[in-house]
Amino acid sequence: MLKSLTLNKTLLGLAAILVVGTLLRFWHLDTKPLWMDEVLTAIFSLGRSYDDVPTQEFFAIADLQQLFTLQSGVSCPQIARTVATESVHPPLFFCLMHGWMRWLNPSAEEWIWALRALPALLGVGAIAAVYWLNRIAFSPTAGLLSAALMAVSPFAVYLSQEARHYTLPMVLITLALVALVQMQQDMQRQQIRPWVWIGWVGVNGLALYTHYFCILALIAQVIALGGWMLGQRLPLRRMVPLGLAIAAVGLSYLPWLSTVISHFSRPETDWLIPQDPTWLTRLAPIYQTVVGWVLMVIALPLQDDSWAIALLIIVGIVLFSLWLLRQLLQGAKQQWQDASSRSALVLIAGFTLTVIAQFFAIAYGLNKDITAVPRYNFVYYPGMCALLGACLASLRPSIPSFKNRFDLPQLPSQRWAIVLVAGLLSSIFVVQGFVLQKSYNPDEIAEDILITPPLPLIVVTNYRSLQEIALGLSIALELQTHETYLTQISQTPSSATSSPIRFGFLDRRPQSGSPRHTLSHIEQPLPLPLNLWVVSPESRRQDFPPRLRLANPDSSCTLDPEEYHRLGFPYQLYRCQG
Repeated sequence: MLKSLTLNKTLLGLAAILVVGTLLRFWHLDTKPLWMDEVLTAIFSLGRSYDDVPTQEFFAIADLQQLFTLQSGVSCPQIARTVATESVHPPLFFCLMHGWMRWLNPSAEEWIWALRALPALLGVGAIAAVYWLNRIAFSPTAGLLSAALMAVSPFAVYLSQEARHYTLPMVLITLALVALVQMQQDMQRQQIRPWVWIGWVGVNGLALYTHYFCILALIAQVIALGGWMLGQRLPLRRMVPLGLAIAAVGLSYLPWLSTVISHFSRPETDWLIPQDPTWLTRLAPIYQTVVGWVLMVIALPLQDDSWAIALLIIVGIVLFSLWLLRQLLQGAKQQWQDASSRSALVLIAGFTLTVIAQFFAIAYGLNKDITAVPRYNFVYYPGMCALLGACLASLRPSIPSFKNRFDLPQLPSQRWAIVLVAGLLSSIFVVQGFVLQKSYNPDEIAEDILITPPLPLIVVTNYRSLQEIALGLSIALELQTHETYLTQISQTPSSATSSPIRFGFLDRRPQSGSPRHTLSHIEQPLPLPLNLWVVSPESRRQDFPPRLRLANPDSSCTLDPEEYHRLGFPYQLYRCQG
C-alpha cells in the first residue's frame, strides 16, 4: 500500500513536470521569426530543394508561399538525396519532419508553428527520458529532479523552440544512456538481457542518422563503459557483447558512410575556424564551455543601455554559479558514499567528461571551435542534467546546531528549489526572446528595410553558399508579414504593380561574374523611384560601390551613407531615381 502511494506521488510529480515543460516549450512558439538554419529545415522537410529557389532574377515576395508549401509525393530516399548534396547533415530528422508536416497539413498561417511543434514535442519527450535515466541509475527522487531541471532549463527550452535537429538526438542519446546503465547492471549481475543490448544498438544507429555529433556520444559511451569494465578488472570475455554491439552499430551506418566522408571535407563548417588566431582565441574554448554550462541552468538578459545593470546581473550569475558549484560538490560527495549507485555515477560522469574532452580535441586539434556554439552542447547535456539531478537529490541540510539542541531529524534539502526558480525565470526570458538570441534578427532587419516614405522595394542578397540563400529567405519571410507597409506601397501613385516588393539572389562566386554586372541585366517591373537594399554577407562597408544600375536604361541608384546597417552581416540602401 505504501509502495503504491509512493509510486502514485512520483507519477503525479512527473506529470506536473511534463505539463510545465510542455507549456514553456509551446509558449509563443511561432512568434519569433525563422532564422537561417530553420529555413534550411523548412526547405528539406517540405520536400523542396535549392533548385526550387529562383536565383539570378527578381521574384515577387508573394511567391514565397509556393516555395514553403508542402510538396506531396516526396519520399524519404528523395529527401535523403537532397540533404546529402545540399547540406552536411544526415537525413532522418528531415524525413521525420516531412511525415509530421504531411500529417498536420498546416495552412499558410500555421506552417511555422507546425515546423517548430515537432522539436518542441521531442523536447518534452527528453524530459521523460531523463527521468527514466536517473530513476534506474539512482532513485525516483533523482529522476524527478533531473526531469524538473530539464523542464525549466533555459538551454533545453531554447533548443526545443527551434525547428532544428537537436531535441531528437537529445532524446536518443538519453535513451542510449538508459540502455548503457542497464548494460552495466547486466555485467554486475552477470546476466545479459538481449532486448537491452539490441535497444542500445538501435537507438545509437538512429542517432547517427540524426546528427553527426552523435558519433561523439557513441564514442563517449564506449569509452565510459569500457573504462568502467577495466576499472572493475572484468575478464576480457565479458567485453565480447560490447564489441558485437559496437560492430552492429557500425554495420547499420555503412549505407551512409561514403556520404559522411564527403560531408567532412565540405567547406560549410569553415566558419568555425578562427579568422585571426591570438592567445585569447586559444583560451576561448575554455571560457565558452563554462558559459555553456551556466546557460544550462540560468540565463538572464543583459541591458544594452546600462552597463551598471549588466555588471550587476553578471555578478549575480557568477555568484549563483559558484553557490551551485558548491552544492553540487557536496551532493557528489554524498552520492559517492552510496555504493549502490556509485557505478552509475562513474558511468554517466565518464560519458559527459569524454564528450567534453572530444569538444576540446576538435577545437584545438582540428582548429574548429565548436564550443563557440552553445547549442552543440546538446550532445552531453543529458549526462550533465542527470548528474545535476543526482547530486541535488543527495543533498542534506547542514543544521548541526539545531540538530544537537533539538534532536531534529535530517530532512531532504530544499536547495534544489532555488535552482528550479532560477531556471523557470530564465526560460521565461528565453520564450520572450530576451536571452539566447540569434546572431541576427530578421525582424529587426525588416524594420530597417521598411523605411518611410513607402516606395516600391527591391531586396538583393549576394550569396556564395546555400546557407546565405537561406539567410536571404529568412528576411523575405519576415518582410512578407508586414501587410500594412505592403498596403501603403501599393497605394502610392508611383506603384503600378500589385507586388511592390521584389526579391533577388545574385551569385557572387567567382565563376558567376560580378553581382553588380548581373543586377544591371535582370529585368524588373517596378517603377521608379524605388528603394534598393543590398544584403552582402562577408562584405565591408567600403565594398559597397557608390552607384549601381538597374536594367532600366535611365535608372541610377545612389548609395545612402546614412542607411548602412550591420546586424550580424551588412546591408546597404541605394535610392534609385529615373
